[in-house]
Amino acid sequence: MCGGMAVLVGAAHAGHSHTPSQTARLVDVRSVDRTIRVELSYNSPHNAFGRRFYKSNTALLREPVARRLAKAQAALRKRGLGLKVWDAYRPTSVQRALWNARPDARRKYLTHPRKGSKHSRGAAVDVTLVDASGRELKMPTPHDEFSPRAHRGALRGVNSMARRNARILERAMRSAGFIPNRYEWWHFSARDWARFPIADASQ
Repeated sequence: MCGGMAVLVGAAHAGHSHTPSQTARLVDVRSVDRTIRVELSYNSPHNAFGRRFYKSNTALLREPVARRLAKAQAALRKRGLGLKVWDAYRPTSVQRALWNARPDARRKYLTHPRKGSKHSRGAAVDVTLVDASGRELKMPTPHDEFSPRAHRGALRGVNSMARRNARILERAMRSAGFIPNRYEWWHFSARDWARFPIADASQ
C-alpha cells in the first residue's frame, strides 16, 4: 500500500450499527507522525522466518492506535530518541503463513490465526528504539528472536545497556496506552485491542 493511504476495514455486519472502534480506519503510521521510522521485518526475507510476506514498507494501524504511537514518539523525542516500527497491522493470511512456518514458536510467540492476532486487528505494534539519527540502540535481542532473552525483564544473556533501553521503551509505550507482551520486549498492544475487529486487508 502507498504511504498515506487509509483503509476502512472490519465494518460491522450488515444491519448492525457501526461503533467507532469497528469503523476506525487503518492508517499509515507516518501519516500521523512522519518522524516515526519504519522498517518492516516482513518486507524482506531477512527475518526469523526467512521469507518476505509484505509487498510494501507501509506500517498500518487503527487510527486511534496510531495516534497513541505518536504520543509515545513525542515523549521519546524529548530525550533525543525515537521509535522504529518492525511490524504493525498484519493480515490474517500472513498470520496463517507465520503459524505454518514456525511450529516451534507457537506456544509462546504466535497466536493461532483462527483466534486472531492483535496485529491482525491493527491494534498491536512491534517497535524498537533509535537515536536522533535513526540508528538502532542496543536492545535485548533482534526482532523475533524466539528465546528466553526476548522475555520482558530477562537478565541472563542481556547486558545492562540493553535492559535500560528496553525499560525506556516500555515506559514510553505504557504511558501512551499500550500493554507490553511478557515474552517479546518489542511487542505492545493497545489496551482496548479487543474492540477492533480482525481484518485481512492487503499489506
